[in-house]
Amino acid sequence: MNTLKRRVAVSIAISALAVSAAACGKAGDDNSGSDSSSSGSGGKSIGLLLPDNVTARYEKFDKPYFVAKVKELCSDCTVSYANAAADPAKQAQQMSSMVTKGVKVIVVSAQDSAAIKSSIASAVSKGVKVVAYDRLAQGPVSAYVSFDNVKVGELQGQALLDALGSKATPKSKVVMINGDDADPNAGQFKEGAHKVLDGKVDIAYEQSGLWKDTVAAQKMSAAITQLGAKNIAGVYAANDGMAGGIANTLKGAGISTIPLTGQDAELAAIQRIVAGTQSATVYKAYKPEADTAAELAVNLLQGKDIKSLADTTVTSGSGDKVQAKLLTPVSVTVKNIKDTVVKDGLYKVTDICTADYAAACKKAGLQ
Repeated sequence: MNTLKRRVAVSIAISALAVSAAACGKAGDDNSGSDSSSSGSGGKSIGLLLPDNVTARYEKFDKPYFVAKVKELCSDCTVSYANAAADPAKQAQQMSSMVTKGVKVIVVSAQDSAAIKSSIASAVSKGVKVVAYDRLAQGPVSAYVSFDNVKVGELQGQALLDALGSKATPKSKVVMINGDDADPNAGQFKEGAHKVLDGKVDIAYEQSGLWKDTVAAQKMSAAITQLGAKNIAGVYAANDGMAGGIANTLKGAGISTIPLTGQDAELAAIQRIVAGTQSATVYKAYKPEADTAAELAVNLLQGKDIKSLADTTVTSGSGDKVQAKLLTPVSVTVKNIKDTVVKDGLYKVTDICTADYAAACKKAGLQ
């Protein structure tokens, strides 16, 4: 081969290697429209799949707490992260991508607990362990960590009755805006709330808000049209995001004195509680939940027993019995903000008491 031909051959070979490397790199990426906490594949890789980036807690608290705890427990472990952006099909693709990368344990908060079942079964068939996080996914999961979600609903219902006081009568019309039916938690919240509210008030309008503030606002507007603004005694909102949309609708309709519940202890909700436009929320401490999920994931990765961590069992929608850890939720009103979310370091008083809320904070005893 002459010199010119050798140079051409070498050039072609290098180009082919470059294209191959680029293709491999693309296949290994697991961003899927979201950030990846750390790269890596193989034996010490743990995956974290969260359902949406609208609910404030996931990106702000769950993800960083989980990653930090994994690093504390296993310094040479890597965490691959993806957010489904409320798209079940995207979450299925993200799980498949992680399995292909060689991730050995996947922690997933299912966007749709039933839709993710086949993806979980496929992952498990390839030797991957799956932990259901916050929401009980269907399929052969190894463990589940969340809160007692029926208790969450009970706390929400009781907070609404407490705020209604003497106005809580069987004739008092209450609007109930539930979560997304694809999320098993939503059904448990609803179950718990009904246990407390049924017979005590008249649930005159009940719809799903799909965990979306805009949908909840539309449903609230429809309830006002159907029932009449003066006839609504209180509103149950299954989470704080929807409560925010409902609060705006109530304000627009000139309704300012009726109780409104929520859940998740979002900062905006705490501020609404201080301001008096939301009565209560439910605080589910994110750190112990994320820490427990990380411990379960690392133990499964290392082949250790998890019964001491997951000390109870639950049955999923697919009939699978799953070892579980259920944490205790806490109701938050204006009276115990300091003793809950502030004491735990979730928020500082300065986070809550911005200029717009200074006067209300002073009245509430936060400043």
